[in-house]
Amino acid sequence: MVRESVLHSVSYSGSWGQACLTIEQFVDKASDLGFSGVMLMAKRPHLSVLDTNARARAKLRAQLEQRGLRLACVAGYTNFTADMEHRDIPQREMQIRHVTELAEIARDIGGNLVRVFTGYEHPTAPRGEQWSLIVSSLRECAERAAGFGVTVGVQNHHDIACDYESQFDLIEEVNHPNCRAIFDAWAPALQCADLRSAAEKMGAVTVFTTMANYQFRKRFRYRPELVNYEGLIPEVKAVPIDEGFINYGSFLRTMLTNGYSGPVAYEMCSPLTGGGGCANLDRCAKKFLKFLKPYHSATEPSS
Repeated sequence: MVRESVLHSVSYSGSWGQACLTIEQFVDKASDLGFSGVMLMAKRPHLSVLDTNARARAKLRAQLEQRGLRLACVAGYTNFTADMEHRDIPQREMQIRHVTELAEIARDIGGNLVRVFTGYEHPTAPRGEQWSLIVSSLRECAERAAGFGVTVGVQNHHDIACDYESQFDLIEEVNHPNCRAIFDAWAPALQCADLRSAAEKMGAVTVFTTMANYQFRKRFRYRPELVNYEGLIPEVKAVPIDEGFINYGSFLRTMLTNGYSGPVAYEMCSPLTGGGGCANLDRCAKKFLKFLKPYHSATEPSS
């Protein structure tokens, strides 16, 4: 049973040319649409560490409480393998400090989860070295976040540990109760993995999952010397939750059956069919809530 429906503020951030709301406007929007929680993007124009002082945190917490919303997750943006060609720059320390500040902000606003990424594979270092760097960084982040009563959730987004088996291995190796998985279906689906097997393995170690659905758009490059087209990697286009190729009904049922009990979030984090106007974003968000509604009851949906 799903107890919390969450909307990610990146959906209304203007990041891909869509409608851009302030964080206060977004909170009101999430409440008006009928969500019970929010995931707040931890960068401008939303929850930047540069702008969110004690007064801003208190104000935002009061607004969330007034609107009946919970801060389900602070969405951090990290890349622990960044700039490995310049080892004199303490990138690792700066990012751990950033995650620590996000954990403090999450606590102050009433939350207990900070989302992080692993790292993009860097050409200047062996993969094993990068893996070890990420493990040690996540462990230290978890230790520091624990002091605020906050868990660090590792999302399957960047190159390293983006497949579900590696993500599971990573969480096991970090081996800290305040470091868990944020496991989303889109990555294994695009990797042509068996989603049921992935959900069975990851359900019990996952504390948060975010949904978005997609369709493929074929791409070609014209070759005049052949008077023909060369096929390219297809584009992935965001569509409403019930119109894409990912079977979220099966995914969610399998996750719940295998120990998952966290929130379910929705994000519109790439160009969306129908455009980026507020009316279209709202329409897609409402369709997600309609999809999720049967899972709020103890009766398992039939499809």
